[in-house]
Amino acid sequence: MNQKQQEDLSHIRSMMERSSRFISLSGLSGVFAGLSALIGGLYAYQLFEANGISYLDGNSYQDNSDLVRKLFFTASIVLFSALTFGTFFTWRKSRKYNLPIWTTATKNMLFNLGIPLCVGAVFCLALLSYKSYFLIAPSTLLFYGLALINAEKYTFSDIKYLGFCELVLGCISLFYLEYGLIFWIIGFGLLHILYGIMMFKKYK
Repeated sequence: MNQKQQEDLSHIRSMMERSSRFISLSGLSGVFAGLSALIGGLYAYQLFEANGISYLDGNSYQDNSDLVRKLFFTASIVLFSALTFGTFFTWRKSRKYNLPIWTTATKNMLFNLGIPLCVGAVFCLALLSYKSYFLIAPSTLLFYGLALINAEKYTFSDIKYLGFCELVLGCISLFYLEYGLIFWIIGFGLLHILYGIMMFKKYK
């Protein structure tokens, strides 16, 4: 096979990948999403301390409705920040490399990502209503891990490794509920940062 044929095959493979996979994801999205989660998790820990609760001692805080509202608000801010950074860096990468954002692959990825996330959100709201607060952190890790694995076929395959790591952390966290916040910080904070750096170096 001559060089011209090899170049043609590489071009065809590139076109097929662009049409079947969402490749505009930026590693910087993961880094900044992780930083948002890290800051939010540390702030949540400070909220426990400010309310006289030593989280690592496993003390119950189910009757402290004011603290629960603050934690819910903090989680909402973290989610909003992560989505904002993700959207911005994805848009920036697609513009830099002249890649379309809203394609069939994008829709498929969001659909497959969204199903476990929506089910997980409903499940966590149910836990919240029943005041089973200590189960929320591991549940978010588990459903997020499932979502990443489910969406892997429509974006970079590397994302499934992050999904498996989230699942492992979530499973371990189920048996150490008093450390749920620590596992959450590791899963959504540190792992996202490490994954984002690796993706940025690999696909920059």
